[in-house]
Amino acid sequence: MELVALHKRVIGLDVHQAQITACAILEEADGTTRIEQRQFGAFKRDRRALADWAASLAPDQVVMESTGIYWKSPYAALEAVGIRGQVVNARHVKNVPGRKTDVGDAQWLATLSRAGLLRGSFVPPARLRELRLISRQRQKLVGLLASEKNRLHKVLTDGGIRLGVVVSDLHGQSARAMVKAIIEGHSPNEVLKFASRRLKASREEIFDALQGELTDSHRFVLDELMHHVEEIEARIARFDARLLDGLQDERNALALLQTLPGVDLIGAAMLLVEIGTDMEAFGCADRLTSWVGICPGNNESAGKRKSGRVRKGNLYVRRLLCEFAHAASRTKSALQSKFQSLIVRRGHKRAIVALAHKILRTIYFMLKRGEHYRDSATDYEALSVQRNAPRWIKALTRFGFIRAAA
Repeated sequence: MELVALHKRVIGLDVHQAQITACAILEEADGTTRIEQRQFGAFKRDRRALADWAASLAPDQVVMESTGIYWKSPYAALEAVGIRGQVVNARHVKNVPGRKTDVGDAQWLATLSRAGLLRGSFVPPARLRELRLISRQRQKLVGLLASEKNRLHKVLTDGGIRLGVVVSDLHGQSARAMVKAIIEGHSPNEVLKFASRRLKASREEIFDALQGELTDSHRFVLDELMHHVEEIEARIARFDARLLDGLQDERNALALLQTLPGVDLIGAAMLLVEIGTDMEAFGCADRLTSWVGICPGNNESAGKRKSGRVRKGNLYVRRLLCEFAHAASRTKSALQSKFQSLIVRRGHKRAIVALAHKILRTIYFMLKRGEHYRDSATDYEALSVQRNAPRWIKALTRFGFIRAAA
């Protein structure tokens, strides 16, 4: 079967770490077609030469596979000369088995692109791509922080200190002060002075939890862990400030997303740098959820529906959405009702994924329409009256419209 050409001039790029193979299929004015093949290195001068060569051919489309992170530098080089490349999913362009070469891959990409059979993946603007580096490194730091906190708890338990039994958060203000006093070698009676009166546990229970057999090695490791935890927390704070500073122009979108239950300021910022604010790039909510990999898969044969597990997608967005879903499941909203109806039939993990899917679809329409979230389970008029009634009564009493109670 011969493919019908929809584009006259296309370039396919097979991108690797140290080499870029390019194949251009060009249709001349007289109707003849010629193929031009070139190879470039991966250094800056080579990427610039690639961009100049591509610009000289005036292509209709330039396509490349999303191979790891290697496509990002050539994409930026093409973008600098006014060519917006098309990054395609490697799974969608898998070649016929056999005769597998770099030149063959580039030519196959160009052939498919010429026939209009490829659909480009979502690539955010350069500004958001830079902020992605900050957001994704922040996620790594948060994971490292949780690991170090767990390790500190484990060392305390190894030394016989059961402080985690009597406090809900071992790294809260009061508990951290007690841990630092333990590291400095204070006695249980002296450590007990740092305990807040707001702790639910009694003073006797806290005193018993502080009884342990810490050695010098325990205290050394605890001291190093505590310094590392505080260092990571300070680093995360710097990442937060830099991320929010880079999103000054998106204040409206950030405020919009925070009206959704379970979404805070940092979560909204990290989501925006991943999906952007222009929902026209995805076309519809289904494509967005498919790109993230949070929607159920289609697997049906002979009229029987088989396993529809979610496929691979943007893991950073999926992690954020699952965090939003966990937080939203504990709020008084329609999302909580949805979660409770699903957990009985599907279990906790599937219910969280389903709720994350619903949240992402909601976010799509919020950003597309520029509307804040209105919960179907909340009576906003009654809630407003309930919150403002005391203030209104005080005002009416002050101006003499109603008589103050004796």
